Amino acid sequence: MGVVWLTLLTNTKYLSGLLTLDFSLKAVGSKYPLVALYTDGLTPNGHAALDARGIKKQRIEYLLPKAENDYSNDVRFYDCWSELPAAGVGELRANTELSGKLQPFSLIEYERVVMLDSDMLVMKNMDELMDLPLDITGDRIFAGAHACVCNPLKREHYPKDWIPENCGYTSQHGDPAAAAEKGAPPTFGLGIVNGGLQVVNPSMDLYDRIQKTINSPDKTTNYAFADQSLLSDTFYGKWVPLSYKYNALKTLRRCHAPIWKDEEVKNIHYILSPKPWDKRESDDPTHAWWWESNDKRHKEEKEKGIADGW
Repeated sequence: MGVVWLTLLTNTKYLSGLLTLDFSLKAVGSKYPLVALYTDGLTPNGHAALDARGIKKQRIEYLLPKAENDYSNDVRFYDCWSELPAAGVGELRANTELSGKLQPFSLIEYERVVMLDSDMLVMKNMDELMDLPLDITGDRIFAGAHACVCNPLKREHYPKDWIPENCGYTSQHGDPAAAAEKGAPPTFGLGIVNGGLQVVNPSMDLYDRIQKTINSPDKTTNYAFADQSLLSDTFYGKWVPLSYKYNALKTLRRCHAPIWKDEEVKNIHYILSPKPWDKRESDDPTHAWWWESNDKRHKEEKEKGIADGW
């Protein structure tokens, strides 16, 4: 039974991010490989890019929820739940197809997996997550970091209770040293985990519980944030809260400045748009971190004869 990092790739939109994520894992000396979970939406040039770099890949199947959610205000969540039809969001099928963000729970050929979003960059070795104690029958079913529910961009379609007072990170402002070591209790505030990083011991029992929720339209139609809403509801209070440094949402640097320390960050998560690869110039200093790693990747790939534009 293997131990691996996983990431999801449904199309080439995040391919540059995935390639630099893989490069960053190798650069910090991780002992474990990255496996790209791909869906049938991945085009041949995407497959070729993975193959050229020796990145392992694994096809995944879809699940079919009983009801559809409208994420047209935040289309990034369609990549969590579904494959977009060729004509775009407006023609999404009545039964949305659940994509791979929840599939790690079913991959029982692995002993331990850590799911990473492809818009992440690993700054320091975090192989210790592979040895984090979990108990799938108790209160440590999986591990992740809190979602930030501050709504710093003041988006009107976000739930009204997404306010700083309900955010686990706000509760840690008085003790930044502790915040660098562990997260707030899993039930603090709204008790929502961010789905960008999941530490999982795959289990069909857990996967069956996820499927039961997926097939409950009275639940899924109320999920504002796709996979992370489902996980937080299905396993409420039974996940291990990690420090922000393992899933350092780039917005935390501003809205949770009392706990954020650049030198503590092990894995930065480039949530929201634009992504670093969309535009090199940015007033966000963390984007420069991604470009530094990406430039190093391109240099090494050129020396190996890889020049496919990714």
